[in-house]
Amino acid sequence: MRTSSFLSPLFLLLPALGFAQDRYAARAGEISFHSSTPIENIDAVNRKATSVFDAATGDVQFSVLIKGFEFEKALMQEHFNENYMESNTYTKSTFTGKMTGITSAQMTKPGKYEVTVTGDLTMHGVTKPVTTKGTVTVEGSTATAVSEFTVDPEDYKIAIPGVVRGKIAERITIKVRIPYTKL
Repeated sequence: MRTSSFLSPLFLLLPALGFAQDRYAARAGEISFHSSTPIENIDAVNRKATSVFDAATGDVQFSVLIKGFEFEKALMQEHFNENYMESNTYTKSTFTGKMTGITSAQMTKPGKYEVTVTGDLTMHGVTKPVTTKGTVTVEGSTATAVSEFTVDPEDYKIAIPGVVRGKIAERITIKVRIPYTKL
């Protein structure tokens, strides 16, 4: 009787363990952005993005706290959080979608794989579809996903006052670097 009561919880865990075999996560992903104009370049980086990738289904999600972006100049960071991104109201940005071009088997083999990522980016309370190309480089127990795409702040209802309009690009380049480890 004791053996069966001991084994019952193990049988309940088997489906979860099988499911976790194809799942990867990151807690120190890097999201950066770059704005380039003839007047000024603006760069910021957040090294605390979290992400989960299910290699069996291709499902991918990430989340980043807006206040986690760091700038070279403190005043830029303050204006970014208070005036543009309103980070007290819109605390994070998220992405939910699919990554295609890599299989569960490839996630265990060293190499560099071309992928396509398609999904919904939510920023400043607005959700828009995004599709971009990228790579996943598998080395040892880490699979690093890298991609780059552009966004238009106006598409996300981020108001840029006329007085500083010339200092902020109409299209912002976003770079993503996520070092996944197997769960």
